[in-house]
Amino acid sequence: MKILRFLPIALLFVFSCSTPKKEKLEEGKWLAQLQVQDNEVLPFTFAVNYKDANVISIQVFNADEVIEIDEINLKNDSITIKMPVFEGYLKGKFTATEITGSFIKESLDRVVPFKAVFNNDASRFKIGKTPSKNVTGIWETVFSPNTTNSYIAKGIFKQVDAKVTGTFRTTTGDYRYLEGVMEGDSLRLSTFDGAHAFLFTAKVKDSVLAGTFYSGNHFKEPFFAKRNEAYELPADTTLTYLNKGYKKLNFSFPDVNNKTVSLSDEAYLNKVVIVQIMGTWCPNCLDETKFLTQFLKEYKNEDLEIVSLAFEYAKTKESAFNKIKRLKEKVGVKYPILLAQYGNSSKEQAQQKLPMLNHILSYPTTILIDKSGDVRKIHTGFNGPATGEKYTEFKADFTNTVNSLLKEKSTK
Repeated sequence: MKILRFLPIALLFVFSCSTPKKEKLEEGKWLAQLQVQDNEVLPFTFAVNYKDANVISIQVFNADEVIEIDEINLKNDSITIKMPVFEGYLKGKFTATEITGSFIKESLDRVVPFKAVFNNDASRFKIGKTPSKNVTGIWETVFSPNTTNSYIAKGIFKQVDAKVTGTFRTTTGDYRYLEGVMEGDSLRLSTFDGAHAFLFTAKVKDSVLAGTFYSGNHFKEPFFAKRNEAYELPADTTLTYLNKGYKKLNFSFPDVNNKTVSLSDEAYLNKVVIVQIMGTWCPNCLDETKFLTQFLKEYKNEDLEIVSLAFEYAKTKESAFNKIKRLKEKVGVKYPILLAQYGNSSKEQAQQKLPMLNHILSYPTTILIDKSGDVRKIHTGFNGPATGEKYTEFKADFTNTVNSLLKEKSTK
């Protein structure tokens, strides 16, 4: 009887000892570092917030950009952080003050090791030396110079003390929000958004930058830049155009309900149509999709339609459609996004599906069509919010062009 009397107490003691206390991430600022090539690390900062005891959110910071993440799964000592819209996610083991794991993009079979530590005082980059250079201004840039893969860019930077922000604009879009430091004569910039994982390192000598660009742990290339405040890239409306003999764009692709949609459908006849060539994996496309979604809200007109053509590297049709649905849900897209291609995002194959175009140079590429069905303007790439004045200029020009087309009458 004495044994039975003390058994419940003993069982309670055993149960209490065998049930570990559930670990929680410390609330506040964290520093993460991705391992790229050449023993370099790509840093970014994020904040952990609790709305209540059970609801956690994370904010990732890149200069003026704040990325809100609400898909965080904690199970025992495992954590998965799924980035909004993009397929990339962070997965690993955690304690209250440390996460160790990988940044994963399944469709591309890419895995990048990372580690994050809680530190409310953490800076993106450590500064050991006082800056001896100032990179504020415009830089005429060439990536992979003197090779068949070379391409031009425009560096736009602002430096305050040691902190540097800015971006590189290319003919196909921008490298979005870059943030970093000038330490002595060394420049270091990075960004991480779930699609991009970019690190730029460079030495500054006189009015010249010479450095290396790292994309995750799978790619790197050299770049060279020189100061040139008057430098400008070719106009984005001159790079992609209709081949000789064409005036119109034609296509037929399925929507998320597997219904084939074509520009010859009644919904698009005698209307101004904006056609976006894009991919759900593409950050510049996301920037433009947000812009187009907001534009359609602000400029409601029964004679205006938008349709997107998605070129996806998802391995299956089902997976590609799921990514399209996720984008529509996260951004609030009301217009159709059609699946034009899956399995890869080859620009050569994309051009074969749209043979009236001279080439597909960039995701995104945006085509403005008048009420008669004729192509009137084509924008290659997209200069997003990180480009500042260029983004403002684009919005004004785009709005003026669309308004002008809406005032015209169909000649059909």
